[in-house]
Amino acid sequence: PPLAPPPRHPLYQSHLATNTAYMSSSVSDNEQKKKENTRSLTMSGHVGFESLPDQLVNRSIQQGFCFNILCVGESGIGKSTLIDTLFNTNFEDHESSHFYPHVRLKAQTYDLQESNVRLKLTIVNTVGFGDQINKEESYQPIVDYIDAQFEAYLQEELKIQRSLFNYHDSRIHVCLYFISPTGHSLKTLDLLTMKSLDSKVNIIPVIAKADAISKTELQKFKIKLMSELVSNGVQIYQFPTDDETIAKINASMNGQLPFAVVGSMDEVKVGNKMVKARQYPWGVVQVENENHCDFVKLREMLICTNMEDLRDQTHTRHYELYRRCRLEEMGFADMGPESKPRSLQETYEAKRHEFYGERQRKEEEMKQVFVQRVKEKEAVLKEAERELQAKFEHLKRVHQEEKMKLEEKRRLLEEEIIAFSKKKATSEIYQNQPYGAPGGNPRRDKDRKNSNFM
Repeated sequence: PPLAPPPRHPLYQSHLATNTAYMSSSVSDNEQKKKENTRSLTMSGHVGFESLPDQLVNRSIQQGFCFNILCVGESGIGKSTLIDTLFNTNFEDHESSHFYPHVRLKAQTYDLQESNVRLKLTIVNTVGFGDQINKEESYQPIVDYIDAQFEAYLQEELKIQRSLFNYHDSRIHVCLYFISPTGHSLKTLDLLTMKSLDSKVNIIPVIAKADAISKTELQKFKIKLMSELVSNGVQIYQFPTDDETIAKINASMNGQLPFAVVGSMDEVKVGNKMVKARQYPWGVVQVENENHCDFVKLREMLICTNMEDLRDQTHTRHYELYRRCRLEEMGFADMGPESKPRSLQETYEAKRHEFYGERQRKEEEMKQVFVQRVKEKEAVLKEAERELQAKFEHLKRVHQEEKMKLEEKRRLLEEEIIAFSKKKATSEIYQNQPYGAPGGNPRRDKDRKNSNFM
């Protein structure tokens, strides 16, 4: 049985409700004005504004188109092969290793041309996704990359001199999320990643290598995947049904999600013609045979029918939501404090005054903190000065005591010198007296007598 579409994201629901109410009121006002001011006139001759659609087509062909695809899936699941098969081109892409420590995104841009229509195709591949032991934040680099592209476009919009005509739009238009054909249920990493991306990008889940399980298992697997996505509140891209020309086929394709695909650039002879297929010992799986896989459905829905809607949804839904949140973070709002419409200039002036008052308040706080710290420093310096003065007085007393001790030692030393000088003078007097005289030297007298005798 067909499953009910998954619930909308809460923030997107509020944004959609606001836009719907605003659009309904605008439409009613416009209809009223049309009734009052518009008159239908019969033209008497050819004017030429019927060529406006042709002018738009020629201008679009001259400018060319851009389309950005994000491929999320484990290494070796067949992302590059499917992209090659979708665009019937061998894109130069090297095989990635399973041993990267972190998830990184690799973007490559190609210029394609079919007939006279030029397409700038950007393919963003997740290298190392799901290969780490700790997969807790494997999805965070993907979220950061998408936000970075939104931020780059927003900064270009906010410039005074914009050049959006020549700007290379790198915003992701669609995310092909590759699911392993386990036949059981979604992995926790898959649920967390899609839950984190559903409000930022159009997600189309695909079951890769669908020829790995039987048709019966594949159908049960599809139903189980959609049930898990709905129960976990994951919002995937729904093909639009508001256009009568494609409403019927898009409604039927919504019931076929997720697409079970097989990719291959190898050509195998089947009957009298060569077809893209995968050759197995038990048979051939034809890529473009709808009885074998959903590759043709994916290509028609993604490229032939809804590519422009994917681009439009990226701008009007996901980018506008990001832009609204970012501007609200910066303080901009459409309504003033009294629930009255406020222009951008008024918002800027109000924010400017708010920032000016905040700056003044912070300057006053900084001045008070500065004065308080200066006072604290002065008190510390005074305390240090008192301590230094006390140390100086102590050292001064010690110096005086040492000086008095040195003076005492010098006086004692001088007295010893005087006493020694007296003793020295007395000894010299005794040495200079003649022999025989009282106090004479007997040894000298004896020597003198011996010399006279000889």
